[in-house]
Amino acid sequence: MAQGERTVSDAPATIRLDLADNVVVARRDIRAGEYIAAERVTAAQDIPAGHKVATARIAQGAPVLKYATTIGFAGADCAPGTYMHVHNVLMDEVQKDYRFGEAYRAAEVLPPGDRARFMGYARPDGRVGTRNYIGIFITVNCAATVARRIAAHFTPERLSAWPNVDGVVPFIHQQGCGMEAAGEPMDLLRRTLAGYITHANIGGALICSLGCERNSLERFFAATALETGAALRTVRMQSVGGTAAAIAEGIRLVEEMVEAANALQRTPQSVEHITVGLQCGGSDGFSGLSANPALGRAVDLLACHGGTAILSETPELYGIEHLLTARARDEATGRAFLERIRWWLDYTDGRDVQMQGVVGPGNQDGGLANVIEKALGGAKKGGSTGIEAVYRYAEPVTARGLVIMDTPGYDPVAATGQIAGGANLICFTTGRGSCFGSYPAPTVKLASNSPMYARMEGDMDVNCGPVIDGTASLDELGQAILNEIIAVASGKRSKSEAMGIGAEEFAPWPIGVTG
Repeated sequence: MAQGERTVSDAPATIRLDLADNVVVARRDIRAGEYIAAERVTAAQDIPAGHKVATARIAQGAPVLKYATTIGFAGADCAPGTYMHVHNVLMDEVQKDYRFGEAYRAAEVLPPGDRARFMGYARPDGRVGTRNYIGIFITVNCAATVARRIAAHFTPERLSAWPNVDGVVPFIHQQGCGMEAAGEPMDLLRRTLAGYITHANIGGALICSLGCERNSLERFFAATALETGAALRTVRMQSVGGTAAAIAEGIRLVEEMVEAANALQRTPQSVEHITVGLQCGGSDGFSGLSANPALGRAVDLLACHGGTAILSETPELYGIEHLLTARARDEATGRAFLERIRWWLDYTDGRDVQMQGVVGPGNQDGGLANVIEKALGGAKKGGSTGIEAVYRYAEPVTARGLVIMDTPGYDPVAATGQIAGGANLICFTTGRGSCFGSYPAPTVKLASNSPMYARMEGDMDVNCGPVIDGTASLDELGQAILNEIIAVASGKRSKSEAMGIGAEEFAPWPIGVTG
């Protein structure tokens, strides 16, 4: 070890996030009776790693402060050294000052010649893909087997004849019939399918239809303004003679498209063409201290190079919306975000969901007391620059820099909306160990702590645990994450991608998913 290099054991037992806080986070397990020298308090109870301990007396009803923000109120008088968690950190209403746009800071975008570059697929419309897939889509679940059989025909051995094509992937959903012919559920489905079909990572698309469904080919094309052509073909099961005939016809059509897609090669492109969907799942008490803020640093860097990042999972931003409206480009942008928060409050009223305060068992086991604490950490994925626009689920993202897209908190549904909106790469932070993957945009997974990374290295792309261990800074990890984003965008296979994870994770939002 080099002289002066810090080891994990040298790091203090706790992590203080702000001088104004009256709780700190345990870097490691702390036993009852252990003296915490950095805070000059003695632990009154066992404090698991990632959980909170009081550093000052907190009277019953007084705010519990983390990140210099109220995450709840003390349910009893708490002495210094008290273990602070769901049993004594209670939620209540907090008066919020939305300060629309007062903290807005535009990214300092580099001149075009100074921006980083990656190896991407340039499309005729000016967009750039990070992958080159043929997608098999369905208007209704009745065509699911046909789509799967067509895609299964194109084995790795057969695809070896087309080395510039990353794969043939079926995108299966459970909708398209047995639902209203018009209205928000159908609009969401059509918007999502259209976003995937026209995605920069899709070199050709085949749409499979039964023929009598409510989301018929005619209605779908009329609603989305899509047009068939060399890179967009259709097959209707009831018109071509049934299942076997539709599979054979679909294979023939894909063979034509794959030849054309293979003609495209990667070329140097500006990083401004990278759009990253920001996701977190299986969060723990370290997520908001390491992986999320490190990803936020990478997002700030990406914005400086002209790129785009999409912050989503609206129910998991509840409670700290005033911090985001202050970063909005203008009042209209801030109010657009508040409108989506209020929609969710109405939608989830009276339901047993985390927007009503209680986070999932995994989050609680990892040290998160409630949705506000989770939101404070989750929002750090968005870095520090201004919020340029707010989009509804699966709407095309056209603004550059940091934007918000309204989605549920459920990872597959949220990421599907982001990809439909144009994300050509997903960055996914996790503390407990989520094993998510996605097509056609690859997922890069970021571990919040070193023990989990060591345990699940086969699923994790970047270890952000050194921030917790005290051996690396957030700035260092942010640059490492940006480097990984550029490498994966240029063709490096992410861990989930190498294992073939992603086709089953295509999940258009069915209204009823509550986050």
